[in-house]
Amino acid sequence: MNIKSNTALRDITPRDWAQFGAGEVAYVRPVMVNGTPAIAIHAADGTPIGAAPDIGLAIAAIVEHEMEPLLLH
Repeated sequence: MNIKSNTALRDITPRDWAQFGAGEVAYVRPVMVNGTPAIAIHAADGTPIGAAPDIGLAIAAIVEHEMEPLLLH
C-alpha cells in the first residue's frame, strides 16, 4: 500500500467505515439463544442478518450468499 492510500484510509469517516465491506463481508460470533449456544451472523455494519446452530452452517450460509465470513471475537 502506498502513502497516498494510507492517507486516504485515515480520512474515511466513521459512517464510511461502518459501510466498509457491506454486502461483501459477514461477521460471525458465538451467542446464546434461549439458553442454547448458536452462531450469530452480522453484516459488516453490525446489522444482524441471521443465526445458525453451529459455525459450519453459519459459514455455509454466508458463502452461499457470496459473502466472506469473518470471526468476530
